[in-house]
Amino acid sequence: MIYPPEVEHQVLEANGQRLYTAAAGPADGPLVILLHGFPEFSFGWRHQLGALAAAGLRAVAPDQRGYGLSSKPKGHAAYALPELARDVVALARALGRDRFSVVGHDWGGLVAWQLAACHDDTVQRAAILNAPHPQALRQHLWRSPTQALRSAYIAFFQLPWAPEALLGAHGHALLEQALVGSSREGTFSEEELRVYRDAWSQEGALTSMLNWYRAITLNRSARWPRVRLPVRLLWGDRDSALEAPLAEASAAACGQGEVIHLPQATHWLHHEEPERVNALLVEFLQPLLSQAGTCQT
Repeated sequence: MIYPPEVEHQVLEANGQRLYTAAAGPADGPLVILLHGFPEFSFGWRHQLGALAAAGLRAVAPDQRGYGLSSKPKGHAAYALPELARDVVALARALGRDRFSVVGHDWGGLVAWQLAACHDDTVQRAAILNAPHPQALRQHLWRSPTQALRSAYIAFFQLPWAPEALLGAHGHALLEQALVGSSREGTFSEEELRVYRDAWSQEGALTSMLNWYRAITLNRSARWPRVRLPVRLLWGDRDSALEAPLAEASAAACGQGEVIHLPQATHWLHHEEPERVNALLVEFLQPLLSQAGTCQT
């Protein structure tokens, strides 16, 4: 199984990029855009698309720029958070929508934070999975030597060519280990790992994926606007890269923020506990269905 059979596939023009999308759910349902992180792509939401669609939502998961079958522009500046957020707003417009909600994991969660803080005239709700608010992460790095150690790999990713060589070696063995070694046993099947390896093998993919990290210095902001829209943070407490207190620190940046911890889950909570995550997402997004006058099925 690669995608659920009900998933539709389309390539759309948005913000000057060609974005591949996987979508499911009623065409007139409230729009929810699901944003993957590193080193995944739209396939990372295969366990969520069907559940959100069954609830009456129009769920759309793009390969974000630099990933999978989407455009891979050159240069670090193309991967700054404001530009990535503009992709998502433009994607919604290409889908004929002025308003949408967002679900983001890992780097996709950082894009979701950017959208929630700076595009709240367009974004209705944001659910964020194991992705800290950027300002909360910066503050926590100063206070926590263990978090600084966990994040040290980011410095290596700033180097030219060496990270690409290492991550591409032996059939992308290190990237595969990044998934398998940091998740619960059996989370990713061999068939699924083959799909990931194919995506990582796309021409220019590794450099584009790493450019998200190399653009970090472009993402620094003296002060982020306070997030006013409803935000639900789902946090796998056994994340090997991010410490659990980051969840509450991130919620503190919100006027309507809540945190739900999944104590046994890792960074890959939406793969490990899909039924629990799906139920929490549908519950959080339910007001959209009520506003639209649709019924959950």
